[in-house]
Amino acid sequence: MQASVTNPVYFLSDFHLGAPDYESSLLREKKIIAFLDSIKHNASTIFIMGDMFDFWYEYKKVVPKGFVRLLGKLAELTDAGISIHFFVGNHDMWMTDYFQKELNIKVYFHPQTFQINQKKFFIGHGDGLGPGDHGYKFIKKIFRNKICQWLFGQMHPTFGLGLANYFSRKSREKTGTSDEFFMGEENEWLIIYSKEILQKEHFDFFIFGHRHLPLDFQLNTSSRYINLGDWIRNFTYAFFDGTDMHLKKWE
Repeated sequence: MQASVTNPVYFLSDFHLGAPDYESSLLREKKIIAFLDSIKHNASTIFIMGDMFDFWYEYKKVVPKGFVRLLGKLAELTDAGISIHFFVGNHDMWMTDYFQKELNIKVYFHPQTFQINQKKFFIGHGDGLGPGDHGYKFIKKIFRNKICQWLFGQMHPTFGLGLANYFSRKSREKTGTSDEFFMGEENEWLIIYSKEILQKEHFDFFIFGHRHLPLDFQLNTSSRYINLGDWIRNFTYAFFDGTDMHLKKWE
C-alpha cells in the first residue's frame, strides 16, 4: 500500500483485554479509549498490531462477551474517516469477518509492507518470525488450519472460551518476566529477522508488537526496528509524523 499523509500515523499493540481479570482489564480498556480520544482529532491512520484481546474467537453467530467500549470507539473512529489496520496476533488469531463488516477495519494475518510519504514500512505482529521457537511455529500452523478452527467452533462457547482462556493464562505464566529485559542484539529474534529482510530489500522502519518491550533499535544507518511495547505495563505507542518515527509513553 502506498499513501501520502499530512496528519500523524499511530501504532499501538498488545492490550490483552480480558486478562488477568475483569476489573483490571476494564481499567486498561478505559485508558486505551482515553488515548484514542486524545488522537482522534489529528490521526490519519491507526495501526493496531495484534493481541488486542487475550483470546478471541468468532463463532458464526457469537462473538466473545465484553469489550463494547473499545469496539464502539473503533467504530466511531472509522465512521469519522480514520483508517484502522489490524494485524492478528497470536492471542486473537481466530478472526473471520466481524471487524471488517461491523467496524470497517482492515485485518491482516501476515506481515505487510507499506509506503507512507516515501518511507518504507515492514509491519507485523511479530509472532513466529525469526529463528527458533519451532514448537510455537508448529502449533501456529495447527491453530491457523481451517479444519481445526471449525472443530473448535463446534464446542459450546462456555466450554470453548473457558478452555482457551486457560491456555492463554498458561502462556503468560510461561513467559514470566522475560519480556521485561533486552536480550541483546544477537538474541532478539525480531532484530535478527529484520536484518535478514534488509539483506534482500531496504525498509526504513520495521514495526512489530508481540515482544511487550518498547524498543527503538538502529539496524543500520538508514533502518530502524521499533517494538511497540504493550498496554499492560508500559502504555507505549509510536507515531509517524510524516518524516520520522517516534516511540512514546502515554501518561
